[in-house]
Amino acid sequence: MNVINLWRRFASHRLITGEGCGADVSFAYMDTTLPFDAVTSSFRRPRFDRVAITSVFGNPRELRTWSGAPANVASALERLGVVVQAIQPRISRMAKARIALVDMMAGRGRPLSGEQVLRGLATRRRLAAQVDEAARQLGVQHVLHTGTLDLLPSAEMAGGTRHYLYCDHTWALSSAHHPLAARYTDRARRAFEQAERQSLSGLAHVFTFGRYVRDNLVAHYGLSPDRVTAVGSGMGSIEPWRGPKDYGRPALLFVAKHLFQAKGGALLLEAFRIARARRNDLTLTIVGDERSRAFVPPERGVTFRAHLPWSELQQLFRDSTLLVQPMLNDPWGQVYLEAMVSRTPVMGLARNGLPELVDGGRHGFLVDRAAPEALAGAILCALSDPERLERMAEAAQRYVLGTHGWDRVAERILFS
Repeated sequence: MNVINLWRRFASHRLITGEGCGADVSFAYMDTTLPFDAVTSSFRRPRFDRVAITSVFGNPRELRTWSGAPANVASALERLGVVVQAIQPRISRMAKARIALVDMMAGRGRPLSGEQVLRGLATRRRLAAQVDEAARQLGVQHVLHTGTLDLLPSAEMAGGTRHYLYCDHTWALSSAHHPLAARYTDRARRAFEQAERQSLSGLAHVFTFGRYVRDNLVAHYGLSPDRVTAVGSGMGSIEPWRGPKDYGRPALLFVAKHLFQAKGGALLLEAFRIARARRNDLTLTIVGDERSRAFVPPERGVTFRAHLPWSELQQLFRDSTLLVQPMLNDPWGQVYLEAMVSRTPVMGLARNGLPELVDGGRHGFLVDRAAPEALAGAILCALSDPERLERMAEAAQRYVLGTHGWDRVAERILFS
């Protein structure tokens, strides 16, 4: 019997139940573990028993959309007895071009990416209207948005629809390390901030991947703390690895299905060349799409793999000694969880969600500067102590298995 039906059954009876690598890298113990306070008891009343999930990046029920988060949350909610429907708002290229022209005339600058057009109020109004109409046609009164770009609930609450948000970042956080932020005009930055604030107004509840996002929503955007809950995330279909592993083998792994440079690929290649000059048995396997291949010239010690099935990717996680993923502005990174569940420690920049995921250094390494020399030094330091890597790996796997998973996310969304 699923959780929703358990609730209905009991509610009908009115049951009431009362060590150091230098200044650039950290692995010291810090208490930043995500303290999820969501109650997942079957006897708590669920928020909804029917919901629509939206995504502007593709079909919410397809695993290729937004790293599979909408699809995985939808499936996990269904396992709890919730009826889930999908809404995919779209905007045509012609409409984007018109909006871009209006933005330029208003002094918000020439669009530097498709994201810039999506972030504006005009686009959000169009997408939010589509969501509102689709929800009306479906007859749903609860909508879970996976991002703010199709969200303007203050204009829609009059229709009785309750809007929720599951997000991994905010504009305020993203702009701190956004690769294009310095090129945006002041008017564009102000417009993005205004649009984000309007999107966040009037929400029934916000669920975040990380606690740091929750804190930003409360401190910067002024949301009430009781309306924001950190619920974490799950990961891809990587099975836990408990078999033998050689941490003395200096095998590095980098995984980026797209956005090679933004994921830190170019930075890592520079760092690898520096590190390999000091340790020539170092190897690096890069997993990417065909577009990424152009950034990876043939060189000693580097192997490029494309279009890997899950079984082969899973084996790479198991065979690797260290995942080095110095993502410049990725808000969370399910790839870190996939490595950790494979007993592979992780390394990345000390920003966004990674400090939470590695508990400040307990499960991996944090590099303070996005500089090749700093990253190279951190890699060599990490590989110099195989016993430490093994301890980190064991702790990381225990943490992921005990804290993260899509079923846990769905329970926290439904009952927190």
